[in-house]
Amino acid sequence: MKKLIETLKNIWSIDELRKRILYTLLLIFVYRVGCYITLPGINPNLLSLGGSTEGLLGLFNMFAGGAFSRASIFALGVMPYISASIFMQLAGIVIPQVAKMQREDSGRRKINQYTRYITVLVTAFQASAYVAYLRNQSGPAIVPEFNPFLFWLSTVVVLTAGTLFVMWMGEKITDKGIGNGTSLIIMVGILARLPHSVLQEFSYRNIGGGGGLLIFLIEIAIFVGVIIGLILLTQGTRKIPLNYARRIVGSTNPAREVSGSRDFIPLKVNSAGVMPIIFAQAIMFIPATVVGFTNNENAAGFIRALSDHTSLWYNLIYAVMVIAFTYFYTALIFNPTEMADNLKRNNSFIPGVKPGEPTANYIATIMDRITLPGAFFLAIAGILPGIAALLGVTSGFASFFGGTSMLIGVAVILDTLQQIESHLLMRQYDGLMKTGRISGRTATNTGTGVGV
Repeated sequence: MKKLIETLKNIWSIDELRKRILYTLLLIFVYRVGCYITLPGINPNLLSLGGSTEGLLGLFNMFAGGAFSRASIFALGVMPYISASIFMQLAGIVIPQVAKMQREDSGRRKINQYTRYITVLVTAFQASAYVAYLRNQSGPAIVPEFNPFLFWLSTVVVLTAGTLFVMWMGEKITDKGIGNGTSLIIMVGILARLPHSVLQEFSYRNIGGGGGLLIFLIEIAIFVGVIIGLILLTQGTRKIPLNYARRIVGSTNPAREVSGSRDFIPLKVNSAGVMPIIFAQAIMFIPATVVGFTNNENAAGFIRALSDHTSLWYNLIYAVMVIAFTYFYTALIFNPTEMADNLKRNNSFIPGVKPGEPTANYIATIMDRITLPGAFFLAIAGILPGIAALLGVTSGFASFFGGTSMLIGVAVILDTLQQIESHLLMRQYDGLMKTGRISGRTATNTGTGVGV
């Protein structure tokens, strides 16, 4: 406890770090307030969007911090910006001109500008779809005096402006705050539901009595264990030893010879992050959507089973898809040939491996081997919420037993702690941990491009 208090004093004593933290908290407060401001023309007392907490819309609502179900001015959140960022990242893989721009400072600035333009188009399209959704799901909540065209136009403009404002806040947190602003905004929206979910589970367990409190404490212990497991999954790396060749320093006589140094390449066990789970969830929501549109109670048992996230078939197919998408996304973002070329240019080599193509093949082989256990653990993390719901945990609290929610939460919190620790170590203070340092998520060039 004394160590914690001393660390907090050190954090607060650094003027720049204190300003960054306060600036970040201010923008997060503004974002959370905006999540409760209803769109013009909507009567919040008559609003009923219960269906937005399930399926694909539930995932969207989670990323928007609950603003989607409240018909808020931030209802679309930062998801259009993330979609545009992922599109530009994938474009860099298949389009050589974009890949060249990603390697240059001026090119990256152009890509950021293009991403903003794409964000406007995606937001406008999603805002139009959201208007149609509001009319179908909450017709009485729309003020009758509001002209339909005027309501559509004002909603599209306000939602687009809201998303661009959230995007701007994320960029400002990255520049002037504690970093990784977009991911931090998503994490805050996700974890904002945690206290209510815990209280709901506590109330549910205490209603019937008969050891309900003990069951609740066991659930909390399992929840903590899941968090520890996700931390290990997020931080796990395979270190490849690396040597630097001897080199001559100085042009005058006599020149000085510097001996080679040793380092390592940290390859992440889960370099794909949370993207495989998001892709798999999006596809697994399709059967539920089909069943919902048909409204056929006699629909085929297999299709209906795929719309139930607690069924055996759903979890089995979902786990296989997570494993497949982990390999697919890792292959997209990880380029062993480029890494081998960078090592060769820097006069570094892997002991016992020839530079060039043999090095690329060696790195690719190691990456394939560590991706398999990472993909299996990621699949287990993805199906844990369904297993928890099957065992009787309330749906709100069950969603935090792994899945997208806790993976994003754990990854962003670790990254934020690493940012704070960097400021402490630069000013010769002790880090946040007694031994060692918090491993940053930026150890390799295999990030998602959007910080998630």
